[in-house]
Amino acid sequence: MGNRVVLIPARGGSTRVPRKNVRDFLGRPAISRVIDVVTASGVADEVVVSTDDAEIADTARAAGARVPFVRPAELADAHTGARPVIQHAIGELGLGPEVRLGVCYATAVMLKPQDVVEAERLLEPGLVDFVMTVAAFPAPIERALRVRSDGLVEVDDVSYLSVRSQDLVPAYHDLGQMYWGTVRAWNTDVPVAAARTRAFVMESWRAVDIDTPEDWVRAERLFLAQADD
Repeated sequence: MGNRVVLIPARGGSTRVPRKNVRDFLGRPAISRVIDVVTASGVADEVVVSTDDAEIADTARAAGARVPFVRPAELADAHTGARPVIQHAIGELGLGPEVRLGVCYATAVMLKPQDVVEAERLLEPGLVDFVMTVAAFPAPIERALRVRSDGLVEVDDVSYLSVRSQDLVPAYHDLGQMYWGTVRAWNTDVPVAAARTRAFVMESWRAVDIDTPEDWVRAERLFLAQADD
């Protein structure tokens, strides 16, 4: 199997954007674009897709990935978290504890091959359990506002309103694009963000998590803008 494996979880039952994992993204299925990026990086000895869906499986194979098992239905509903899916794949593939396992999502279309290379390089077993993609929040979280049911604005913490933004520590959020960890780390139940996890910081403008049709349109526009640079 090799010492570096990339797993792409891709269930068939997406609801907010139906069939999003195989939906056409600027002329190519989304999952195929992600497989292309991982393959072009040269990092992975194997690219494996975990799916319950025949069309996704066929699309993934056509793009050069392996689909050596069918994900069981109980791990393919909208309520199952990522860790059980990853641990199931580890068991099916028979991966040893020191194998470096990357996890990329099938709609992580803003990833570039160099991202995969650099993120994998940050994983230092013994010092770091995981590497995760993050991006900076576009505004200081200390100045967060809430809109009440009556439409009025409510300040989370008024003490920060007089603090200059440049004096506040930047905060980051999980991009949900790509993660690296050893199989040993993935086989624990410690959440990635709560482990010894190193950040791979991506530009905020590439922080697109495709959950709605509006996200899809935004991702296509940003992808085209990136291609024009």
